[in-house]
Parts: sequence; C-alpha cells; structure tokens
Amino acid sequence: MTTNIQLEEALQQFLMRCMSSAEAQGIDRLVELELSISQAKTVFVLAQAVGPLPIHQIAEQIRLSVAATGRNIDQLVKMGLVERKEDENDRRVKLVTITKAGHDVADQHLEARRTALRAMVSRLSSAEADQLHDALQPILAGEALRPTSQENS
Repeated sequence: MTTNIQLEEALQQFLMRCMSSAEAQGIDRLVELELSISQAKTVFVLAQAVGPLPIHQIAEQIRLSVAATGRNIDQLVKMGLVERKEDENDRRVKLVTITKAGHDVADQHLEARRTALRAMVSRLSSAEADQLHDALQPILAGEALRPTSQENS
C-alpha cells in the first residue's frame, strides 16, 4: 500500500517535471514585459474575472495590501494591460478591467504552458498515455481536488 509520503513525493516529482518546462516557456513573455509576480497575478485574476473588480477585491485575491495593489495597477495602466475607472455608484471605489493587451499577455502565457504540456504528452507511449488518463479521470471527477470555500476566500 502506498503511504501518503510516497504519494506526495511521486506527485511532487510528476508536477515538477510537468510544470517546470511549461512554466519556463510561459514566463518568457512576462519577463519581456518586466512584470513583477504580483503584477502578473493581477493580470491573471482580471483575465478570469467576469467583469470589473474593485481594487480591494483584487488585493484579497493576490494577497497583497490595497496600497501595494493600487501601485501595481498604476503600472499596469501605464503599460496598457488594465483600465481603471470610478464606480458610477460610489466614486471612492475604483474598478479595474483587463484590456485586450492584458488578455493577450494572459493568453500567451497559458498557450506557452499548453504547448509545453503537449510536447511532454507526445513523448508518452500510447500505453503510458492511457494509464495516466485512466488514473486521472476518477480523481478529477471527484470532489477531493476541488477548491474548498477557505481556498476561494
């Protein structure tokens, strides 16, 4: 029987192999733009948002102070990656949306990661691909790996 430690070590090794190559390729565009990690996180949060977000909500999601988040947003506005406007109902609240250029940056990052993962998958034999797929399906269909309410807040 596999112990939790053995499973953790195997998963860590698997994920590191998958993500190190994918992340290295995906990070290139962010480096070109000289985005900080928190600025990149802001772009990704806004790329996934359904609509404009107030700065304090972005700060909560990226786990940064409102002041630091505001400074990041100032830089992202100058770069043309996000837009900031006053809330029509409460002028004290600043709403931030991602621009097309910001979406392009997020999409390029994700596509670079997908490309790297496709390359890794293509190196698997048919039997390995089948085994991996079959092992992942019940896990992904279950609830164990879904975010908990604590992780979402």
